[in-house]
Amino acid sequence: MPSKREIVSLLKRDELNEVVDLFGLEVSDRRARDGLVEAVASTRKAALEEILGGMKRERLKDLCRALGLDDSGKEKAEIVERLVGGRAATQAAPVPKAKREAKPEVRPVEPELPVGAKLTTADLERYLWSAADILRGSIDSSDYKNYIFGFLFLKRLSDRFEEESAAVTAKGFDPEDPDEHQFFVPQRARWESVRKHATNLGEVLNKACAALEEQNTSLEGVLAGIDYNDERKLGDARNRDTVLGRLVQHFSRINLRNDNLTEPDMLGRAYEYLIEKFADDAGKKGGEFYTPRKVVQLIVEILAPQERMRICDPTVGSGGMLVECANYVQRHGGDRRNLSLHGQEKNLGTWAICKMNMLLHGLPDARIEKGDTIRTPRLREEGELMLFDRVIANPPFSLDEWGQDTAEADPYGRFRFGIPPKSKGDLAFVQHMVATMNAQGMLGVVMPHGVLFRGSSEGRIREGLLREDLIDAVIGLPSNLFYGTGIPAAILVMNRAKPEARKGKVLFVEASREFKEGTNQNLLRDEDVRKIAVAFHAYKDVERYARVVPLAEIEKNDFNLNISRYVDTAEAAEKVDVRAAVAKLRELEKARAEAEEKMNGFLRELGYDA
Repeated sequence: MPSKREIVSLLKRDELNEVVDLFGLEVSDRRARDGLVEAVASTRKAALEEILGGMKRERLKDLCRALGLDDSGKEKAEIVERLVGGRAATQAAPVPKAKREAKPEVRPVEPELPVGAKLTTADLERYLWSAADILRGSIDSSDYKNYIFGFLFLKRLSDRFEEESAAVTAKGFDPEDPDEHQFFVPQRARWESVRKHATNLGEVLNKACAALEEQNTSLEGVLAGIDYNDERKLGDARNRDTVLGRLVQHFSRINLRNDNLTEPDMLGRAYEYLIEKFADDAGKKGGEFYTPRKVVQLIVEILAPQERMRICDPTVGSGGMLVECANYVQRHGGDRRNLSLHGQEKNLGTWAICKMNMLLHGLPDARIEKGDTIRTPRLREEGELMLFDRVIANPPFSLDEWGQDTAEADPYGRFRFGIPPKSKGDLAFVQHMVATMNAQGMLGVVMPHGVLFRGSSEGRIREGLLREDLIDAVIGLPSNLFYGTGIPAAILVMNRAKPEARKGKVLFVEASREFKEGTNQNLLRDEDVRKIAVAFHAYKDVERYARVVPLAEIEKNDFNLNISRYVDTAEAAEKVDVRAAVAKLRELEKARAEAEEKMNGFLRELGYDA
């Protein structure tokens, strides 16, 4: 069987240079052919299948003949596999014609980890993020996430299906019975079927996704939005086959079966890691689908969800807030499966990411709807809005064209406190959330500071919320925490069932000064989250940090909720003893005069006229 080096040594200089450029290999002197061969042959970045997959069929036949291999066959994939597998023509046993025309089995790909080693979270995160390197330079960074999430999901479902099939077979049942699987993976969507193809991979992957959705109604729309055959993003047919082929080979090197994972929720946490990395990579656009993890943890710590609660995020994004609610319940000894999770997302691509996130976190029953929450709320029961124990969200800041045109005639009566300005939808989302709280409900929402003090219709809405004693706390956060904006934000906490001791009061927390400074963004630390949560649950004054304010005082300030009006962060001025200070000044003046007289004496001795 010819080695990778033997095959690479047959490549032409321009072919070697193309591989070097495509995979970003380092070569000190491209004029020396031996250096090019060494770089390509020794790298682990470029598998032999990936190198050959980008070549034309006739060139592959040339390589076969040069190596003494059978060069017959019309299928490019068959010739690639022959080169990789190395079946020499002189050694091939005679076979019937029908057999000779059949596609050969796919050669197994060497695993990324040593035999017997299981994937750790760190291994998986590193490997998944390295998939972005394959796409870097080939497509826009904002599109990375869709393709890599899609590959991860396809590979996970296929590996899990094979694992379930083995267990089903061991029990004497039919592994091809859809009822025996959580998700049934049809033949064309199984990873080994995808790997057989070296050309037209975009269409192969699109058909695999369509087959999965057709077979599993719960996946409808999850993968359909990813077009692996999109010439605008992935280039012409040759470039698509090269890039997608590299991704197929990359994901082939990891085993995502349950029995190969060191921890049960690894896939979900690795997915969250990818979402965060992609948000960071996308910069401003990252804010459209991701809220920084510590901010999410803070709001969940404040809301303290419990088992059997119904929870909603009406602007769910990639689903991080719902996942953290489930994690919180589990950390506190509860069963996260006993939560009823709901969300709605307007962006269809982000909706699909959220659905995958729920499934990979083992939360398949989460109800995630598509659509505009303000214009067409989908979370309804018997024609009315669903009501929830906890509502949590980070809506888009000051959204323009949020739907004011439909608010006047809102059939659900959500805007009874007033209709927000056309160009600022913040309090539209707040009123929607208030309308979906049940009698014991609480909500936590991230808002720009403007909602705390802006007047006109927003002032009237704020007054209405305060007069109904819904606002429990206003928490000021550091600036530059969020993707897409450097402005400081606040968390509004509302409660329909305030304890007696909190009625007629609002807690203000000034937490904007405590954070970790980052390169691009500031970060909340564990100690910052803990301090804010403790202050909220204690509901007591903390000097220069927190203050419980009666509604009467807020009313005197025209219902302005600007935190600086209520929490004085200035250091207390040091008291000065005027008499002692004057005495000290006189002593200093006397000492200065004595020193001056002494200096003048020295000058006279030296003959200078002082």
